[in-house]
This record gives sequence, structure tokens and C-alpha cells, in this order.
Amino acid sequence: MQKLSTVPSTLIVAGFHALSEPLRLQVLDLLREQELCVCDLCEALEVTQSKLSFHLKALKEANLVRTRQSGRWIYYSLNLVQFVVLEQYLAEFRRFSPIVPAINC
Repeated sequence: MQKLSTVPSTLIVAGFHALSEPLRLQVLDLLREQELCVCDLCEALEVTQSKLSFHLKALKEANLVRTRQSGRWIYYSLNLVQFVVLEQYLAEFRRFSPIVPAINC
């Protein structure tokens, strides 16, 4: 795994940008269980392939998903290494800041 200081900031930005879209989060939730092909994702999410392809491209460019071709089908799965990179990026803020306890109202 890459050290955080060697990860291009564009990859961090792309990761958080990809996570900012609700449909992309739904895709990621479905991929938690198993790898899926586009047709299965379209059916589960009730969206057209053209709409989903746009979002899958953003997830792939952010390195959040991997692809595997089998025959004429492309299967998508999570790239957990990239999620760890984003998690470590956020952890750096926690490391240098005191955690403020919640205020009870």
C-alpha cells in the first residue's frame, strides 16, 4: 500500500468527489456483498445502463472499484485499498486535533 504522502492529491479529491453522489454510494453498498456486472447493478438500482456507466466511470477513475472482464461482461468489485487511503487521509485530521466531546442538550 502507498504511503499517504505519496498518494496524488488528485486521487484523494476524486475519491471524495465520487463518494458525494447518492447513486454511487448505492453502487458501493451493492458491491459490499459481491462483485456484480452492469446488468445486475442496473436492475438492482432501476437505472439505465447509460446513466450507470457515467457513475461507474467516476468510481473507476477514483480507484474505488475494480473491473474484471469475463467474456463480454465486465464485473465490478470494491477496491478496498483505496478506501483505506481515504480513511487514512481523514485519520490525519484526528491525529492532530483534539476530539471534542459531544455537548448534551
